[in-house]
Amino acid sequence: MTTFDDRENAFENKFAHDEEMKFKAVARRNKLLGLWAAELLGKSGEDADAYAVEVVKSDFEEAGHDDVVRKVAGDLGDKSSEAEIRKQMDELLLVAKEQLMEES
Repeated sequence: MTTFDDRENAFENKFAHDEEMKFKAVARRNKLLGLWAAELLGKSGEDADAYAVEVVKSDFEEAGHDDVVRKVAGDLGDKSSEAEIRKQMDELLLVAKEQLMEES
């Protein structure tokens, strides 16, 4: 292998790793958002965990994060606004990234 091939492989590996970490961070953020919303809905324990899984699954409906916002906003009704949900998502993404960094 040449130095160029080594560098190309290293770049591809880094890209794959970065994409995997982004996916994990967004999935973790969605779980945390689901737990936050579950608390507002009065859910706890297994019910809260099950709701968080529903929120994570809702992100696979379409590209982007609007599907998650729509799900949570629809479930919360007047308990939270879309703006508040999006703000919470931004904050929880930072928390999710920190948690992943601590785990690795």
